[in-house]
Amino acid sequence: MARRVEPDPNTWWDRYGHRLHQRDPGSGPPPDPAGGIEPFDPYGLLHRRDPTPDRGWQRLVYAGSLGRINPGPGPAQLLAQDRIARIRTPLDGPRRIAVTSIKGGIGKTTVTAGLGLVLAEHRGDRVIALDANPDAGTLADRTSGESAVTVRHLLDDIAHIDSWTALSAYTSLAGRLQVLSSEQDPAAGEAFDRAEYLRIDDLLGRFFSLILTDSGTGLVHSAMAGTLEVADALVVVGAPTVDGAGRASKTLDWLVAHGHGQLVSDAVVVLSLDRVSAEIDRSRVHAHFASRCRAVVEIPHDPHLATGGRLDPGRLRPETRDAFLALAAVVADGFDETGQGRGTP
Repeated sequence: MARRVEPDPNTWWDRYGHRLHQRDPGSGPPPDPAGGIEPFDPYGLLHRRDPTPDRGWQRLVYAGSLGRINPGPGPAQLLAQDRIARIRTPLDGPRRIAVTSIKGGIGKTTVTAGLGLVLAEHRGDRVIALDANPDAGTLADRTSGESAVTVRHLLDDIAHIDSWTALSAYTSLAGRLQVLSSEQDPAAGEAFDRAEYLRIDDLLGRFFSLILTDSGTGLVHSAMAGTLEVADALVVVGAPTVDGAGRASKTLDWLVAHGHGQLVSDAVVVLSLDRVSAEIDRSRVHAHFASRCRAVVEIPHDPHLATGGRLDPGRLRPETRDAFLALAAVVADGFDETGQGRGTP
């Protein structure tokens, strides 16, 4: 009977127990036993390429030199790459993001649309934006442009929805963002209550990783109670004006008074700069919300957003695209249960 050879921890062995290589402690992997051939590495066949700049003077130098001079990415590009990496935080289950404000016409739906489009663009999983406005919300108009099939149709058929294919018949697509339109008849929309919202949320949670809810302006509406009940993150929209900041602050007061203090502490406040005034001290507005919430992000005025029409990210100013990217990143920071790095747009 062949003598059994006990393995040496400093020795590589083949499947039959033959010693192949005696290595020095601390050395790297041994060469392949078949004539010292290195293991095949498909990525090693590619020439190493340094990152190329896509903006700023670095891009001008790179393009002007026909690629011979590569100064590398600038600070703005590196910041964008960091934000995208944060947006791609992996999830172990669905997350619900509620976007709300008790003041209408302040940009709540615009923020929901912009945030949803950025999250869907940079993540590999499914993202949906739900319009829960009982008064004929315009989320679908601002994103996909399709509102013929609504949440009411989905509720009527919900017992028969058992697959992604079946569910997708009730949503529309804007880029990679799925959109579920609100009921377009305001009278019928009043029937969308807490229980129905929770039924829709439960269904969406089976198929989507991120669920954004564009809430109505009424905090006491029944559907809003359902939204807050399941929300993992809160985005409150305001403006650096007396009424815009005041209403946003009152929104936070109401939420705290009704048992949502932790949601407020972890919230992100978005200040829409569509209306600004030199008479308002924006730094004090920013400081007020920064003291109450996890982060504050400003969305600059943009002519494309001001039209109130369908949002096309390609037509936004660069600073507006950067602002939505910053918003998505700081919202995604809340997905990290360790809390490291939270609050920095």
